[in-house]
Amino acid sequence: MIKARVTVTLKNGVLDPQGKAIEGALGALGFEGVGQVRQGKVFDLEVEGTDKAKAEADLKAMCEKLLANTVIENYTIALA
Repeated sequence: MIKARVTVTLKNGVLDPQGKAIEGALGALGFEGVGQVRQGKVFDLEVEGTDKAKAEADLKAMCEKLLANTVIENYTIALA
């Protein structure tokens, strides 16, 4: 098994209302100096096999087809 972590975040310039809400809530809780909060998603997956190149290609296809909206989101893949 190959373990992987996919991180999906909004592209720069895309409005992030959840990030803005988190930023405001942190300020209201007394955490000063926090700015530019961006919210994202993390997926931890296990892919069968030992071929890391194939696993990475499969994970990229998963991101392109389901895990990320590539119009407004970026993704990164990290293999363990």
